[in-house]
Amino acid sequence: MTERSFTPAAGRFAPVRLYDLVVALTRERLWRSLVAMHVAPRPEDVVVDVGCGTGSLAVLLNRVEPRATVIGVDPDPEALAVARRKAAAVVAGGTPGDTPEWRIGMGDDVAAVVGAGTADTVVSSLVLHQCPVPMKRAVLAAMHETLRPGGKLVIADYGKQRTAAMRLAFRFVQLADGKADTQPNADGVLPRLIAEAGFENVRESETVATLTGSLSLYVAGRP
Repeated sequence: MTERSFTPAAGRFAPVRLYDLVVALTRERLWRSLVAMHVAPRPEDVVVDVGCGTGSLAVLLNRVEPRATVIGVDPDPEALAVARRKAAAVVAGGTPGDTPEWRIGMGDDVAAVVGAGTADTVVSSLVLHQCPVPMKRAVLAAMHETLRPGGKLVIADYGKQRTAAMRLAFRFVQLADGKADTQPNADGVLPRLIAEAGFENVRESETVATLTGSLSLYVAGRP
């Protein structure tokens, strides 16, 4: 992996060990369940979680369909260490099946990390709002390359902040992750960027109001 900077999972001011406490403010059980519903993993599917962080979504998808291959990719070794402990705890609790695979890599390198054209579904949550627009484009292009033809993209992230209350709540995120990177999300840029990366049938399938702003679920396909 090339040495490039990335915004830590919990933002600029909180250590990774506090990420799960911070993300609880986003009603994560609700939106993660919605993501799992849209992914609907099948046996033998390959599902890649880009920017998996501490692994909560990858572990959930693995529990939904233990026979699928779930691969979590993240540039932060500390976050992946937490993810491995979570997965091990699930197995110790009696859940059958293999645990997710964990690989170190940047989002724009994901096709090289897991193989181009190998994934049935690519997911990502709370990653793109932390990236500058050129990196958002690069990550989406890499996701497109990672998917097989006919594969599915599911993204959960901060989308357009449509009300004054949500724009006010979103200031917490902008304080943690920087306004320059987050404002395009708040302005509703993601559907356009997803389409420009080559995806088709791009739609905002769900919105979830949280204490930190409005989260959107985007679903699209690789032709």
